[in-house]
Amino acid sequence: MAAVELLPLLQLPLCALVAVGLDRLFGEPRRFHPLVGFGRLAQGIEAALRRFPTRHTWQTNAGIAAWALAVLPFVGVALWLRSIAPAWLAVPLDVVLLYFALGAESLREHVVPIAAALEADDLPAARQAVGRIVSRDTTALDEPAVARAAVESTLENGSDAVFGALFWFALLGGPGALLFRLANTLDAMWGYRNERYLHFGRAAARLDDLLGYLPARLCALTYAALGRGRQALACWRAQAPLWDSPNAGPVMAAGAGSLGVSLGGAAVYHGQREARPALGVGPAPTAADIRRALALVRRGIGLWLIAGFVPALVWGARHA
Repeated sequence: MAAVELLPLLQLPLCALVAVGLDRLFGEPRRFHPLVGFGRLAQGIEAALRRFPTRHTWQTNAGIAAWALAVLPFVGVALWLRSIAPAWLAVPLDVVLLYFALGAESLREHVVPIAAALEADDLPAARQAVGRIVSRDTTALDEPAVARAAVESTLENGSDAVFGALFWFALLGGPGALLFRLANTLDAMWGYRNERYLHFGRAAARLDDLLGYLPARLCALTYAALGRGRQALACWRAQAPLWDSPNAGPVMAAGAGSLGVSLGGAAVYHGQREARPALGVGPAPTAADIRRALALVRRGIGLWLIAGFVPALVWGARHA
């Protein structure tokens, strides 16, 4: 009887372990990726709603409606299927949804070529590779700036593409991971503070901030626990409040402090030079630090997977 009662506690961590394994083995689908179709749907919804009046209030309300139309039907269907499905179907459903929500292997596939190009003294290739994962202008970056951009993106995407999905999976199973990934995708599409999206994309940006608030701080704690902990926490405390993003600030400050490198500083976005606060402490990052940042994320995944089994282990020990 005790073993039977233990199974529900093991279901989610085992599903998470399998989904992480699938992501490690196969990465994101090369063809017919669901998020590609979702992106096209979101573009269609945006185009349809933008045909109406362009007043700021209308655009804000249209952005809310667009987010709801794009996200809620998919999450609602996933919740419904999970609620009516027998256990033998609910388990693979959770695994598949989390697998599609995770981006750890995709992050590695994008980041490793940057480090490899820098190690080969091929700065043009490094600039081109880092340009695929950041929105800043990379055409004139020197080697430290390329490494800095890559480390920043690795740390931030560790939260967005990995730990956020795992957090919401722990709360709501596969539908929770789906909710977070779709919301994060819409933030990447619409959450810009420019003329086009300042009002329309406000809801997408705010909802992504809300859904990512707790996962980002747990991610920051994870980075601190797996590196220079005191330094990471001190950087988080002093530097994160100066960063525009409420979630990227803690994640990157703690990550930079944990690694012992300096991040932040001026960068060019859409032709405009932006003065960004400094993050971390220590020398400018190098190619080796890009790999260290990626290793920090991967060790964090291992830590979270282990932590997922703790409730079951505690329960089993008490009822042995």
